[in-house]
Amino acid sequence: MKILVTGGAGFIGSAVIRYLIQSTEHHVVNVDALTYAGNLESLTEVEGSDRYAFEQADIGDVSRMVAIFDHYQPDAVMHLAAESHVDRSIDGPAAFIQTNIVGTYSLLEVARHYWKGLQKSAPDKAAAFRFHHISTDEVYGDLEGPEELFTEETPYAPSSPYSASKASSDHLVRAWLRTFGLPVLVTNCSNNYGPYHFPEKLIPLMILNALAGKPLPVYGNGQQVRDWLYVEDHARALVKVVTEGVVGETYNIGGHNEKANLEVVETLCDLLQELVPAERSYRDLIAFVQDRPGHDLRYAIDASKIERELGWRPEETFETGLRKTVQWYLDNREWWQRVQDGSYQGERLGSL
Repeated sequence: MKILVTGGAGFIGSAVIRYLIQSTEHHVVNVDALTYAGNLESLTEVEGSDRYAFEQADIGDVSRMVAIFDHYQPDAVMHLAAESHVDRSIDGPAAFIQTNIVGTYSLLEVARHYWKGLQKSAPDKAAAFRFHHISTDEVYGDLEGPEELFTEETPYAPSSPYSASKASSDHLVRAWLRTFGLPVLVTNCSNNYGPYHFPEKLIPLMILNALAGKPLPVYGNGQQVRDWLYVEDHARALVKVVTEGVVGETYNIGGHNEKANLEVVETLCDLLQELVPAERSYRDLIAFVQDRPGHDLRYAIDASKIERELGWRPEETFETGLRKTVQWYLDNREWWQRVQDGSYQGERLGSL
């Protein structure tokens, strides 16, 4: 199978491509605009493969995307290209509307016309074609009760410009199935963490700040709960969905690891104290700061559908995945130092 991956130089996209090239026989076309969080250094392990190709392009550039589809003739699309950071969406919603909504619309139209052409020229290929849209659990909004879980039937109630833009793109994708018959699948995942994560996100930011002796900013009281999913587990799940999932279905993907943000930071501090001992406890660097506007209190995923129907389960616990993550950042200083020398130096975003 030849899979076109949008946003393949990003955090989750690069994990998907590494898995596809290293653990399957599929061919991959990586389409990425290489905005601030796109990093081809995350793909150095696979860039020499004859099953891998890269095209620098914006999904909103319709003529360029048409040319890429025509040239590579993909069997499936895995759509990961998106603006993804909630804080940045508070500072500048326009980019999220443009990429996540307008960009997804443009890609859907390119894929639809390509698929319609296949129906005439290669009906068997058209019948097997898939458009897999990768989304987030944040579209569901805030869970109220401590025992509640997001299911595939949970109503949408996005809180931030980011989650609203992703909810909009989810609705567009499902509309292209219902109206035009485009064979789509949707997945909604919980918070990812792991190697190659851009350091604006909680876990890598805390690791790098701690190593530099900088404050560890925890929003509000730090009791916001998230379900944490190791990115390589997520990559396996996504490939399962695009290759074995049922057209028209939605699959929630979670790690079964609900943790309050403060607990995550404290666990990171203790791991670092074990691996890189400091005279002063890393926990002493924790600093509570003004909360993010509209901050949802709790997310948690019911992943029983994908486990039951496709046989996927996370392999990493939070403890094993976090240890692997911390060790990766300790072993790959050149990667994150180059990131810090470029587009992001750890500044607070989205504080109004």
